[in-house]
This record gives sequence, structure tokens and C-alpha cells, in this order.
Amino acid sequence: MRFIETFKDGDRISDVYLCKSKSTALTKTGKEYENVMLADKTGQIDSKIWDVNSGGIGDFDVNDYVYVSGQVTSYNGALQFKIERARVAAENEYSQSDYIPASRFDIEDMYRELLGYVNSIENVYIKQLLTAFFVDDEAFVKRFKNTSAAKTVHHGFLGGLLEHSLSVTRLCDKISTNYDFLNRDLLISCAMLHDVGKVKELSEFPRNDYTDEGNFLGHIVMGYEMVMEKIKNIPDFPPIIANEMGHCILSHHGELEYGSPKKPAIAEAVALSMADNIDAKLETLRECFEAKDTNDWLGFNRWLDSNIRRTSF
Repeated sequence: MRFIETFKDGDRISDVYLCKSKSTALTKTGKEYENVMLADKTGQIDSKIWDVNSGGIGDFDVNDYVYVSGQVTSYNGALQFKIERARVAAENEYSQSDYIPASRFDIEDMYRELLGYVNSIENVYIKQLLTAFFVDDEAFVKRFKNTSAAKTVHHGFLGGLLEHSLSVTRLCDKISTNYDFLNRDLLISCAMLHDVGKVKELSEFPRNDYTDEGNFLGHIVMGYEMVMEKIKNIPDFPPIIANEMGHCILSHHGELEYGSPKKPAIAEAVALSMADNIDAKLETLRECFEAKDTNDWLGFNRWLDSNIRRTSF
């Protein structure tokens, strides 16, 4: 992969890049050409297709991964890329993590760890439910690995949903060892499942935006529906466990004003809500600190409702 930040005037480039924008324009002589903005995780470059009728220029749209060939030039002191050939890239020709923000952890390593928690569940019904999601449902697994946990605020990157869910699961596992009256199977299973609705609420990268269904219903309601639908296919699944799991998912934002239709009523729901809040807020702080490498005050953060800064030592 040749990253855009390494481009120099005169370079010949043949590689895959993400099309961020595309528009048609006219030269001073009235000839049609196309403005294209190509991007990867290191930056973007203004690009031109001067010969739009060339046989080497295939159809592609915004948010497509495009295999392009051409030359880097300099125009008015800025680099520009002249596209001579272009086509939509095949899925095996690129890795999304080269083009969009991605988890700093390996996705497959995280998923193996999550499956370890699935295998640690003792309740046979809950284990069947988790297996139905995280082992048997290949389409769900693919989306779960590649979806963010949010459009903005925290974990808004490729693998963010998996990273957040795993982190909340780890926290809940530790909490269950400290408070022996908690039902570990219920708590950590709901930690794994609490945000599954986000695979429907948010579109996949590179768009990473709210779907119509996400805007209308939200991930809490959709996640509850997804879990209940899987439970229907498990013979003799105890109704009381289904209700308790459903309650934990519906109440995991903790407060009605934060989008939960119910406030936590059982200990496991309280623990889940707190673990979710801890991970979301600490990840928000981590991302703020990474964005500005300074020990100065960073200003008021609306989500944390406070002026924030990094620890001094």
C-alpha cells in the first residue's frame, strides 16, 4: 500500500484509494472533466480525470474503493493526482483499516477473547443464545467486527463496536468477582449483547452514518428485538431469563433521558450500565488526549460536562 502522505511530484501510482467525493466540471474551453478526492488513513489528494471518455476509466461512485493508475503532479504549490485508469476494486484488493480510523487492537485477537467469554458461560440457554449470535450467524459476526460503536463521541472507528463490547465484558467479569451476589452468566452475556443493535443502527464504513432504522428506533430497541428473536428459536428458553436479559439491554444507558426506556431494576443491570458508562467516558478521554498532545487544559467537553486535561505526571 502506497500511502498518500508519501506522494511526491512525478511519482507514478497504481493502487487502491477511497473515493471521498466526485463531481463533473468544465475547462475554460468547455471540455468536461471530473474532480475526484481520493483518500486513505494518512490524508487525501485532489485528483482529476481529464479524459472522461477514456476506455480505461470505469464507473465508480463516492465511497467506492477505486483502483487507480496515474501520475502525481504539482499545481499551484499543491500535489494533484492525474487519474489515467480507474475501476472499482475487488474486496480482496484492499483492507479497510488502510483507509479509515481503526481500532489499535487486532480485530481477530479481540474476537477470540470474546469467544473465550462465550465459552465460559455455564447456563446452557444463555450459551446457546450467545453461540447463535457470535458463532452461527456469519453475517452478524462480519458486521459486529467492522462496525463502530458510535458515529462520534467514543469508539467511532472500524472495530469500535467489538472493542467497546469486549472492554465492557472485561469490566463486568471483574465486577462479578468483587460482588459475589451478582449472576456472572447474566451480567457478562448482557455485556456482550448490550450494543448488538448498533449493527443495524449504523451503516458500515466508509459511510458510518445512522440508518433510517437507526434514526427511527435506535440501537437499544433494535438490540432488544434482535435478542428476543434469537431466543424464540431456542427450545424451552426460560421466560424469566429472557425478561432479565431484555431488561439489562433496555436499561443499559441507565437513565430515561439518556435513551433507555427503563431504568435498571436488578443488580446486573446496574452493573452493566456503570461498566458501559465507564468505558465510554474513559475512551472519550483517551481520544481527546490523543488528539492534542499537551498537558494544558483542553476546554469544555460537552459529553463529559467538564473542562478536561491530562494528568500532570
